[in-house]
Amino acid sequence: MAPIVVLPVQPGDPPFRVVEIEGQTVGIAHDMIDVISMAHASGRHGVDLDDPALVRWVGGGKYRWKP
Repeated sequence: MAPIVVLPVQPGDPPFRVVEIEGQTVGIAHDMIDVISMAHASGRHGVDLDDPALVRWVGGGKYRWKP
């Protein structure tokens, strides 16, 4: 399983996605930059958002940010 999991878009103003790293919820993301920032904060650098071994996008890929 990928260490970074980005869950489906949730309604909000603005919409957001919950991010988990190693099974722990680390925050909410409003865009791809937020996901990268959370990965960096957890010690992961050079994150490839297209690598399915590293990031699993649930409920839509990295370009889906609206419900």
